[in-house]
Amino acid sequence: MTEKFPRVTCDQLVRVLKKAGFVEKRQKGSHLTMWRESDKRRATVPIHPGREVPIGTLRGILRDADISAEEFRALLKK
Repeated sequence: MTEKFPRVTCDQLVRVLKKAGFVEKRQKGSHLTMWRESDKRRATVPIHPGREVPIGTLRGILRDADISAEEFRALLKK
């Protein structure tokens, strides 16, 4: 049986993406665009302070960033 995704806030998600090599590119309204130069990947994170990122949105962001669930959990614990 697979483990459930951990619930994270937008701040925690941004920290994980930074650990994975992403940098903040720009922000427009409530959406932050992050960029990883090494493989030209982009990830857009909704910024809603104090609220958890919905699981479907989290999976989509991780897919865009090419980060596996296991890698995400490891980066979250660092």
